[in-house]
Amino acid sequence: MSKGPKEADLSRVRTHSISERASKVALEDLGRLFGPGEPFDRFLAALPRQLAAPDLLELAGAIAKARRRGSPVLLMFGGHVVKCGLSPFVIDLVRRGIVTDLATNGSGAIHDLELAFFGATSEDVASRLDDGSFGFARETAELFADGAGRAVKGGIGLGAGLARVVAGAPNREVSLLHAAAEAKVPLTVHVALGAEIVHQHPAIVGAELGEASLRDFRILAGGLAELDGNAVVLNVGSSVVLPEVFLKALTVARNLGASAHGFTAANLDMNRPYRSIENVVRRPTRTGGRGIHITGHHEIMIPLLYGAVLAAIARGEDEEDRCSTP
Repeated sequence: MSKGPKEADLSRVRTHSISERASKVALEDLGRLFGPGEPFDRFLAALPRQLAAPDLLELAGAIAKARRRGSPVLLMFGGHVVKCGLSPFVIDLVRRGIVTDLATNGSGAIHDLELAFFGATSEDVASRLDDGSFGFARETAELFADGAGRAVKGGIGLGAGLARVVAGAPNREVSLLHAAAEAKVPLTVHVALGAEIVHQHPAIVGAELGEASLRDFRILAGGLAELDGNAVVLNVGSSVVLPEVFLKALTVARNLGASAHGFTAANLDMNRPYRSIENVVRRPTRTGGRGIHITGHHEIMIPLLYGAVLAAIARGEDEEDRCSTP
């Protein structure tokens, strides 16, 4: 007759005191309550010291340090950053001299262009795909083609060419292209031929688009040569194009003799895309520096980071004032 399966004898297990065990959460890590109307600094101090919260604060501190040391802060952004209404935050960071370089894909430039000229952007892809009308807004393509043509004629990059077009837009105050041009901050535009709605229009001249965007690639690679141990690179909302472009531009900078090591590289996205993690966070920081990934919705994370950066800068200025007081 079978005795059945053998059971583990729990009376023989080895135990130990909890005082001998390393624990990952302590009382000082717990969140703290805060009341309505309290300053944003109080909110930041109330965050639990666990998982993404310390990463957010560390990233904000790194950006603040880069500003104090005069090091580059490159912000690469996809179209969703513009679609989610976050341009005002980025524009302010540019105007304050905190973000020193910008890069986007064709989608980001298209949404920026449409908001500047028409005060609206982002169509319902599914419903308009049914009848083949998706992506066929005539004016968007004509404006984009104008920007590419101006870039080629002026010997400038696609981003700068589009900025010249946006300079005449009625809502240019919400445009990142316009803000970057006004602040003399490079904003490079990296198209993926066939992947963006303007490419399906007869107004687009492939030779002009390619020449202008390739020049922007060289401009980006030239800017990456300035990366140092205090610099910060952020990728927000681009899971394929910008991580790939960044990796190639970085290897160009290093190939030409730039150090471009030891910087902080961060990816902010609503999931964990492979290329963003590998090409922005991990591979570029193998030789030193810090890689950070924070998962969350852009419309929540970017305002949080914006506020945290300004708070970190204010704290740093206060500390410098105290140190300089006799």
